Amino acid sequence: MKQALTVGFASAASIGIVLVNLVDPTVDARATAASGVEFAAAGDRFEGRSVQDLELEGEYTLSVGREDYAVEKKPEPIVEAPKAVAWAPPAVQPDPGSAQGYASGAVAARGWGAGEFDCLVALWNRESGWRVNAHNASSGAYGIPQALPGSKMASAGDDWETNAATQIEWGLGYIQGRYGSPCGAWAHSESAGWY
Repeated sequence: MKQALTVGFASAASIGIVLVNLVDPTVDARATAASGVEFAAAGDRFEGRSVQDLELEGEYTLSVGREDYAVEKKPEPIVEAPKAVAWAPPAVQPDPGSAQGYASGAVAARGWGAGEFDCLVALWNRESGWRVNAHNASSGAYGIPQALPGSKMASAGDDWETNAATQIEWGLGYIQGRYGSPCGAWAHSESAGWY
């Protein structure tokens, strides 16, 4: 009986060994232990030898093969830069008539006559329709004078986004410095399509 028990035990052990050797270690099987360690069969990474990766919490991966092992630092995750939020004009109610009234006085204060004011009206009718919140999304130009970028007008006042007077003062200074007068800016706009 003792011999029969030994033979039975030896047979069972032999069958167990055969079954263990039949399991393919490269099959993508995953199991998670209670410790949070994830086991994953990774295939052949060491010159044809089977490898099993242990995904550990933290920044390292442990790869274990039958004859080798490797510890590699996990690659840094790719972090995309936050996308820039496109600037949008503030919600204001433009008043082209009041803007032109202010501009008439500002033109006269610079010593320019009625003809210069007429050129300015034509120029800014074309550019913005005298709207304080006129925005060209393709170029970024903004405001009554279509400053490019609009933030240039901050040199005339912090309220450059919403105040027609601030935009007009900046625009007249730009025109005077670059073209000498509104009629000079209008002539350039007529020939080039921009000022």
